[in-house]
Amino acid sequence: MITATRFLRRDPADVTPWAETCGQIRCLIEEKDGAAGEVHHVEIQDAKLHYHERTDEFYYVISGQGTMILDEEEIELHAGVVVYVPRGVRHKAKGNLTVLTVCVPRGVLGDVHEVE
Repeated sequence: MITATRFLRRDPADVTPWAETCGQIRCLIEEKDGAAGEVHHVEIQDAKLHYHERTDEFYYVISGQGTMILDEEEIELHAGVVVYVPRGVRHKAKGNLTVLTVCVPRGVLGDVHEVE
């Protein structure tokens, strides 16, 4: 794999957020950076149920409390919890949450399939 640079450092405060399926997203490591995956800082707001065909996601809850629907199951979320969401699993987070998502492989923003 060829990467775009030797290393990357980004501060969420330096990245302008924009509305996406899960809420306000800041792309810290993007597809165009050429890394193996992507890293997003997300403030969950009115997330929509969705899935990814080609992308696995890891959610790390930075702060807040809420729940996540994974197919037919609902789990509790709070600061420090990590959730692995394999490709194909319908999911959405609910509550007042700030999360870091790691998406592998890169290209997740072109792989969002809303079901509600």
